[in-house]
Amino acid sequence: MDKRKTCFFPGFFWGMFATIVIVAGIGIGLFFSSEGNSEKNISDKTKYKVNYLQQLIDKYYLEDADSKQLEAGVYKGLVEGLGDPYSVYYTAEEYQELMKDTSGVYYGIGAMMSQDLETGVITVIKVFQGTPAKKAGMLAGDVVYKVEGREVDGKDLNKVVADIKGANGTEVSITVYRSSENRYIDFKIVRDEINIPTIESKMLDKKEGIGYIQITEFDEVTYEQFVKALNQLKKQNMKGIIFDIRDNPGGLYDTVCSILDEILPKGVLVYTMDKYNTKEVKESDEKCLNMPMVVLQNENSASASEIFAGAIQDFDAGEIVGTQSFGKGIVQSVIPLEDGSAVKLTIQNYYTPKGKNIHGKGITPDVKKAADGGKKDVQLNTAKKVLEKLIKS
Repeated sequence: MDKRKTCFFPGFFWGMFATIVIVAGIGIGLFFSSEGNSEKNISDKTKYKVNYLQQLIDKYYLEDADSKQLEAGVYKGLVEGLGDPYSVYYTAEEYQELMKDTSGVYYGIGAMMSQDLETGVITVIKVFQGTPAKKAGMLAGDVVYKVEGREVDGKDLNKVVADIKGANGTEVSITVYRSSENRYIDFKIVRDEINIPTIESKMLDKKEGIGYIQITEFDEVTYEQFVKALNQLKKQNMKGIIFDIRDNPGGLYDTVCSILDEILPKGVLVYTMDKYNTKEVKESDEKCLNMPMVVLQNENSASASEIFAGAIQDFDAGEIVGTQSFGKGIVQSVIPLEDGSAVKLTIQNYYTPKGKNIHGKGITPDVKKAADGGKKDVQLNTAKKVLEKLIKS
């Protein structure tokens, strides 16, 4: 979970969860300063070795080394040394791209991707209608192998996404592996403006009064879209609702809390704890959605999505249907540096209202139902049956 005060995160996913931009005024020189507690600064031995390696590169390396790339490599390596896949150093250019990710509008191809943190494999989980990716024939389930001819396995997902995005009308080359056809496919896709609604809603069954809202991400635009959709469904005599957060990778912390505040009664929605045991609490007011609810989730429901499902489950406000969620119960903060670069660090654990940290575990559904790959959406049908019982009870 990335946590930002200003509206932010993987509109394209991926780090998943809002991020507080801590304007710390931290300069690069902090890392190589000899002042302060020496145990918390880079050791003299390390500084000497970096300088010596620089001398060797200058003296022996066949090509002309790019000093900026070398410096960035030092900083990236320092953060990678934490062994935390969610902590990342961003160059100034990468940080600027990252900051564009949650507006809901960008220039790209219109495909949502996720990354397996153990294997580093990046997979397309959704291709939006009417987008360049859809027109080119990209499918959910395609494994992204190369972008612009460079292999991307194990690369930071945010950076891969930044490479896929670009100026309007420009072309990007992407190679995917499609397991269903056992072959690699090369795409040349022309980027276009992508303006994807993060909320889709409808009445699934007007007779039974069953409403449906799908939330694809928790972006800047999501809260207003959600309130509008909810009000429209209420006008159609909705008696119960299904919230579909399958394949939702997360998004903004403030956004998911604002949405939960619309539907849950007064109480703690989520809280976080840092290394100093400092507790930060998000609460809802008395206004709530007083009707039966079902949340539909799967293994790709992560971070902010798990805050959403966890709060509804702990409030006993609804049933969770589907499969075990992803299991991301930690918070990241993006800290901008004086030279325009930034570092994203894991800084907190988050907990559901009843004090559960689901990191590495996920949210356990009340009703387990896996997708069967058939034409019928068996998970949605199960959610509908569960909701029908709740409405009649």
